[in-house]
Amino acid sequence: MKKWFALLSMTLSFVAGGANAQLPDFTDLVEKHAPAVVNITTTQDARQRSRGHKMPEPDAMLDLFRRMMPPEGQGMLPAKRGQGSGFLISADGYILTNTHVVDDVDEVVVKLNDKREFRAKVIGIDARTDIALIKINADNLPRVGIGDPNKLRVGEWVLAIGAPFGFENSATAGIVSAKGRSLPQENYVPFIQTDVAVNPGNSGGPLFNLRGEVVGVNSQIISRSGGYMGLSFAIPIDVAMDVAEQLKTRGKVNRGRLGVAIQEVTSDLAESFGLNSPQGALVADVEAGSPAEKAGVQVSDIILKFDGKPINSSIDLPRLVGATKPGVRSTLTIWRKGVQRELSVSVGEMTNEKADEKAAAKATEAKKSNRAGLAVSELTREQKSILKISNGVLVEEVSGPAARAGIQSGDVIVAVNNQEVNTPEELARLVNDTARKSAALLVKRGEDAHYVSLRLER
Repeated sequence: MKKWFALLSMTLSFVAGGANAQLPDFTDLVEKHAPAVVNITTTQDARQRSRGHKMPEPDAMLDLFRRMMPPEGQGMLPAKRGQGSGFLISADGYILTNTHVVDDVDEVVVKLNDKREFRAKVIGIDARTDIALIKINADNLPRVGIGDPNKLRVGEWVLAIGAPFGFENSATAGIVSAKGRSLPQENYVPFIQTDVAVNPGNSGGPLFNLRGEVVGVNSQIISRSGGYMGLSFAIPIDVAMDVAEQLKTRGKVNRGRLGVAIQEVTSDLAESFGLNSPQGALVADVEAGSPAEKAGVQVSDIILKFDGKPINSSIDLPRLVGATKPGVRSTLTIWRKGVQRELSVSVGEMTNEKADEKAAAKATEAKKSNRAGLAVSELTREQKSILKISNGVLVEEVSGPAARAGIQSGDVIVAVNNQEVNTPEELARLVNDTARKSAALLVKRGEDAHYVSLRLER
């Protein structure tokens, strides 16, 4: 028994000693670099808050990707104060943070580690990367050192400093869980995934490596509760600094575009197209008049490389193209009908985010606001080819008169009252004509096409 206890004691001592030998000491890092981390407080007046954001139903929130600023309420309320973090990248007051921390607010106040407070000016924001550049009027400020996120290794220790739930200068540590992560609706950022504890208020704060260099900007978490659950995501600092430089010099970010809709190449698709392994980005649609169409890109092409850089996953393509200056002539390496070939393309320019939002909102409104009770979307070129039609819109949802007439989701509306339909807006215009009490819709279902008469609701 004594021997057993002795052996157990030696084992526990060895395990404890080994663990202690591997755990890093962050004290010097925090002491040296915390002064360059700032707390950001924002104020939004009642008029802006009254626009509000509709909260999802509780069940829909379970797997929601949340940014780390709480959602806003609705109604006429007193001015709301929000919180976030940021860090100084220059001695004269330039600060990096997240767009969602400072967008659509009336006042931004920065509190330094030494308790001084300054009103900040928003130099520019970039919604696509969630990076914002702000500035305070001060000199001789501490600033962070910039590291190379490409040298990060999975399993490497990292540390975050920020103000979770308003607790300023809080330090939390963890490891790099993965690199190059893709998140829904985030096509331009190869996120660094960590298990560092970050919470609301950490947004915009720095992620340090053990050398005290910033390698990322803490931006998002995945949570079923709204708080930390072990999955945190940071924007690589090289992406953030490139955005910051463009915001500083031009006030906006210019991105390249090709004008293609792409999808992932699965093992089955790779085998079908004669590729040895699943790689590249499969072209599902080519926008008319786009740089891709002018370069000769076709539906079913697989883009394997962009300017010699391999496309291992479809998400790699928008990142590489987006980082390319508009107007630059680049080379696409594609796989077409079992043969690899190269195409030369003049990269276009990504449109303004606000314009995109307005166009999307208009399209969404046109989708749903028609007297027929139809929610429709445009057909892709490939869909038209398969259906052997030149025009039409795809039915997504059915209610009211359309449902009573037997129209189903998946049908194609080819024409209304003998007028061809190509877009949701055209369908809405034709069926919303208040002078008409009915409309004749040419509906295609599979190989069959027939007219359906609708009594339109007022």
